[in-house]
Amino acid sequence: MQPTDISDPEYFHKVVDCQWACPAHTPVPEYIRLIAQRRYADAFMINWESNVFPGILGRTCDRPCEPACRRTRIEEKPVAICRLKRVAADYKGDIDDRLPSVPSLKNGKRIALIGAGPASLTVARDLLPLGYSCVLFEKDPQGGGLMRTNIPTFRLPTDVLDEEVDRILEMGVEPRFGEEITSLTAVLDEGYDAVFIGTGAPRGKDMKVPGRAEASANIHIGTDFLKSVAFKHIDSIGKRVVVIGGGNTAMDCCRTALRLGAEQVTVTVRSPRGDMKASDWEIEDAEREGIPILDNHAPKEFVVEDGRLTAVIFEKMRAEYDQNGKRTLLPTGEPPVVLPCDDVLMAIGQDNAFPWIERDLGLTFDDWDMPVVDRKTFQSTLPTVFFGGDAAWGPENIIWAVAHGHQAAISIDLHCRGESLADRPPPTTNLVSQKMGIHEWSYDNAISHDRRVPMPHADLKLALKELTVEAELGYDERLAFDEAMRCLNCDIQTVFAEPLCIECDACVDICPVDCINFTQNGDEADLRERLRVPAQNLDQDLYVSDVLKTGRVMVKDEDMCLHCGLCAERCPTSAWDMQKFTYWDNQAQPGPVHANAA
Repeated sequence: MQPTDISDPEYFHKVVDCQWACPAHTPVPEYIRLIAQRRYADAFMINWESNVFPGILGRTCDRPCEPACRRTRIEEKPVAICRLKRVAADYKGDIDDRLPSVPSLKNGKRIALIGAGPASLTVARDLLPLGYSCVLFEKDPQGGGLMRTNIPTFRLPTDVLDEEVDRILEMGVEPRFGEEITSLTAVLDEGYDAVFIGTGAPRGKDMKVPGRAEASANIHIGTDFLKSVAFKHIDSIGKRVVVIGGGNTAMDCCRTALRLGAEQVTVTVRSPRGDMKASDWEIEDAEREGIPILDNHAPKEFVVEDGRLTAVIFEKMRAEYDQNGKRTLLPTGEPPVVLPCDDVLMAIGQDNAFPWIERDLGLTFDDWDMPVVDRKTFQSTLPTVFFGGDAAWGPENIIWAVAHGHQAAISIDLHCRGESLADRPPPTTNLVSQKMGIHEWSYDNAISHDRRVPMPHADLKLALKELTVEAELGYDERLAFDEAMRCLNCDIQTVFAEPLCIECDACVDICPVDCINFTQNGDEADLRERLRVPAQNLDQDLYVSDVLKTGRVMVKDEDMCLHCGLCAERCPTSAWDMQKFTYWDNQAQPGPVHANAA
């Protein structure tokens, strides 16, 4: 293998597993260290720079960072990254003086943002400081999109949502709330320099099952139900409720039904429990509130008596998987299951809906009636129109919408400057030694063996009485410190200097996970098998040195390394050094004010 090029910004970025897994590439270990130092405002701003909605995401994020957490190499539970993000938001104090300034002299370019969800708000947040004028269209009376209409207040309090949405609106967005766009042509005719469409996936899926039409008065589409609750159009529900679906929307529906007065709520899923799309913690919260989840139940008929829904009949299923993992659901032949109910909440997925986009504009749609969008630039086939969030490729989650918004803002900026959309700004990186003394580092490199800190919850009897009682109370400062100390500081990299190495193998002897090797070089497949602990995870790289004096090379399995720093402490010649790697993902960059600036 060739020597590893650690100057490649993506090399060490990939080693910081949590940041690599985050769609917005938030510098997770950095803000966790700041929380441990009780520098909450600093931790908040690091989050705000990348993920834009720390308080919201600290409560609702799908947490792709946590399954990637290196802590799971040594114990079952990852660091509670999401919950620590909330700590930064809860304890930040006043951060108004840290926000970017927005120039009063605009650059003459006007951007239309359709839909006031996280993707559009991120685009506005990135473009306003560059002098753009942003006009935000939203059919609802307030901003936030599906964050407001589909996430119940017991998970996301209204004041948290309002604060983070208003922070962006107050940067100078021109809001047009209560104004539904019915024609893209009409928007384009207003002469905007670019249009960003971030309308989400607003249409809940339905199903064709016998009795569906007859029982329609008591069958509610999950997303519509949650929206009606959010805007206080619904304040009650039947005593017996069946929720059909296994995603996060289904979990929100069942927990909301309890708080509206339902006495018996049951969730049914067609698939096996392990295939449910809902996040594990969402399932745990529903079950903690006493809601049973019946898997392998496929709805076959809605029972209607005297014109009213009385039950749902389900067929029991079993799953078979082929060699590629493709699943087929087959009936078991068991007797049908009858669940009596007064109301059904249907949460089986969401679709995009673009009836307001004319099909003669030069904007191409695919066979699924989705716009054709470039996955790097977020530009449609109509050069002035960009998409992001759920509107681009279907339902995802808030953090993905934020990531889309950042990249779309870059593209819109380049487009308005008349520059190539492929010429994107590079990430910002830095690599700095953390050495303070022979055996002293500028960070705490002790590996805590503490278990993950449980999240305190509100008293269940109180929580189930009111929609506005937040179910999770959040960590206090003591709990936050304890959890922050579980972080392994994966952004503090082990950097090897071949000229200083005397090949004493002291680092090999002291490494607690046997990830350092001195061996003969070879091709990657051969080398991975010859290491002291074979490197089986092909998704993580090997760190390979240049040839040493004995003809051997140093090979370190980045997947195994715990970043404990023992190799650097033990090395008699300082061939190993612990260096802090900083990575900021690319965002829209300041540029010259256009000649037609107003």
